[in-house]
Amino acid sequence: MITILFLVLVMVFIVLSTTKLKMHPFISLILASIFMGFVAGLDAETVLAKITEGFGGTLKSIGIVIALGTIIGTYLERSGGAKTLAATILKLVGEKRAPLAMNITGFIVSIPVFCDSGFVILSMLNKAISKKTGLSLAVLAVALATGLYTTHVFVPPTPGPLAAAAELGADIGLVLMLGLLVSIPTAAAGLLWALLYSKRFSIFPKEFSEPENNNTKEPGVGMSFAPLIVPIILITLGSIAAYPTAPFGKGFIKAALLFTGHPVTALLIGVFLAFGLKQKDNKEDHFTWVGLGLKNAGVIILITGAGGAFGNILRATDIGDTMGNALTHWHIGIFLPFIIAAVLKTAQGSSTVAIITTAALVSPLLVSMGLDAPAAKALVVLAIGAGSMTVSHANDSYFWVVSQFSEMDTSTALRCHTMATLVQGITGILVIAVLSLILI
Repeated sequence: MITILFLVLVMVFIVLSTTKLKMHPFISLILASIFMGFVAGLDAETVLAKITEGFGGTLKSIGIVIALGTIIGTYLERSGGAKTLAATILKLVGEKRAPLAMNITGFIVSIPVFCDSGFVILSMLNKAISKKTGLSLAVLAVALATGLYTTHVFVPPTPGPLAAAAELGADIGLVLMLGLLVSIPTAAAGLLWALLYSKRFSIFPKEFSEPENNNTKEPGVGMSFAPLIVPIILITLGSIAAYPTAPFGKGFIKAALLFTGHPVTALLIGVFLAFGLKQKDNKEDHFTWVGLGLKNAGVIILITGAGGAFGNILRATDIGDTMGNALTHWHIGIFLPFIIAAVLKTAQGSSTVAIITTAALVSPLLVSMGLDAPAAKALVVLAIGAGSMTVSHANDSYFWVVSQFSEMDTSTALRCHTMATLVQGITGILVIAVLSLILI
């Protein structure tokens, strides 16, 4: 309980230091990591090792993706491609339905693509629509983030649901179908939070400096969408190729799709497609535009890495495992895996870790809980998924990706993004509970 109290105090420190004291989130997170490590009883060497391990581990998976995604965003902004994107989307869906369009886009994209990579890729589209319509970036960001997050935790082939299904012996096809069913109201709950609450916060994209040649013609629709759409298609094909049934076989085609479908490769291809957005009569060179993208990416990468370091320290304290083991003695049916996963997620930050750990904890209890039927096992997987999104806050790298790419300060991100994930998690488990009354 003392460790939990210290965790609460550390969270208060992160919020107050970044909002009241105007301390940079990078410094706040590193200080919080050091303090939490020492009060949890870790020695100095372990604390430093876990911080650097968490920082490096997070950037290993997302650092290059952030850098490449930001370069693409810079090209779209400075070439006028972002204006083309916004105008096209708004022509199709209308200004009033722009948040719905982003929510649905995130919902679809995150089935094959990790939510953080998807947000990086699509964040420029959010900014373009915000500039075009005057809609707050907070609304569009939460709409997109919640759409992405929903299918990330509920729908295979993302690793979390797949791992949980394997651990519990659940049928993948059933998890997929029921996951899509649960995802619809859960994504809608996130969208409603964006529309009803996040609209209170007026956040608009910071202006890039204008290109030297302002008379350059804006690029066409196809050229503007290609740097965003092509990476998503490549990642989707790579995800399909990696599926256990090997739909593309096990030879060269599979290897090629896995390579081009890796987020780093896919976004690098997107960068080269973005190069085509710069008109020949524009006096600035590619070095300048790439440099601007990397400059903008640097702060985001550091903050995201610091969030990973904080989460890794918390995982090293075993606070989540201790609480999870204690909760396994509760007998509350389908709500038990949800609560365990929610505690683990909130304590240590990673949805995937929360899913895998919870599945291992509840697997031996399925028979005694009466949840060993095929439909019941699938619903347990989904209950774990609902818990694993409750809640995304400062120890979650996705929280920092969403906040930094949407220009939210920490306090605003906690109220908009974190509370949206709480609403989503509760909505998800309530839908799952209703399905359990029907199917079990």
